[in-house]
Amino acid sequence: MHALLLTLLVIVSLALIVVVLLQSGKSAGLSGAISGGAEQLFGKQKARGMDLVLHRITIVLAVLFFILAIAVTKL
Repeated sequence: MHALLLTLLVIVSLALIVVVLLQSGKSAGLSGAISGGAEQLFGKQKARGMDLVLHRITIVLAVLFFILAIAVTKL
């Protein structure tokens, strides 16, 4: 059981890395880093199309990562 959970954790980790790298950048340079955080915080920028799909996949994989990480430490 431990080996199965550990294998799933590695697979989810690699998938999470790939999905995060596939996402497009939300800010452009230093000026975008200052103003981009506020825009994202208040929801002025909405994800569309493939960015929305990648965003949702990232959330699911992150939740799975944390659940599997806790499960591996408990067993």
